[in-house]
Amino acid sequence: MTVLITGATGLVGARLLPRLVEAGLNCRALMRGGKEAPAGVTAVEADLLDPTSLMRAVEGVSAIIHLAAVFRTPDTDLIWKSNLEGTRNLIAAARAHAPEARFILASTSNVYDADSPRPGREDDAADPQQAYPASKLAAENALRESGLNWLIQRFGFVYGDKDGHLEELPRLVASFKMHPAQRMSMVHHRDIATAMNLALTGAMDGRIVNIADEAPTAIYELVALVGGTMEPSSEPLANPWRLHVDVSLARSLGFQPVVRTVHQAAQEGLM
Repeated sequence: MTVLITGATGLVGARLLPRLVEAGLNCRALMRGGKEAPAGVTAVEADLLDPTSLMRAVEGVSAIIHLAAVFRTPDTDLIWKSNLEGTRNLIAAARAHAPEARFILASTSNVYDADSPRPGREDDAADPQQAYPASKLAAENALRESGLNWLIQRFGFVYGDKDGHLEELPRLVASFKMHPAQRMSMVHHRDIATAMNLALTGAMDGRIVNIADEAPTAIYELVALVGGTMEPSSEPLANPWRLHVDVSLARSLGFQPVVRTVHQAAQEGLM
């Protein structure tokens, strides 16, 4: 099976790609000019905002894993252009040159409304106001309407493998004035690979699936795990299900996280 991966040098892609190679997949990484692919991976020079360059990238692939996205930047135009227009261009290339390929879109649990009355579920209505989740939801809708064989994975907070993401949490907590009792659904990089390998079997085709571990964890605990501190509080929590997703669908489809909790990751040196 030949798989095209976008975002191969990013936070998720750089950790997923070696695991896909180890699983025996023939991996093709979409790379911008001048960048080299990791060992065992074929590089194809292309740009998501250059439709012509994508034709060769998708030819002959069995699956596309679309990870590339722009996230933390104040440039909302760039976010929309990269996340929506780039996805549309890749969809168009797939429709023209790899119409039978399975198209897997990596998305985010941030699409769910903060005031949800329960953990975010895949069939919940969503109307995100920030550019990143709004652009990802728009990209999801473009894929769902494409006529391709599609599936969408909405990740919880991604961490582990020394990516530095969890270590940013103390700063984010201060910036967004997060409540210490807020619980957040998490997913380790190892289990993004778990989810992707399962998806490549067809188990998730035609579905949106939340991907997270088994134990949403309080912000207060997470900050402490990375050596930070935050002010404790017993004030009522306004939106108790914010950042918390329902993973029962993933479980029913066969997803079983290898790293079941962030505490397991800490104990096993997987942070």
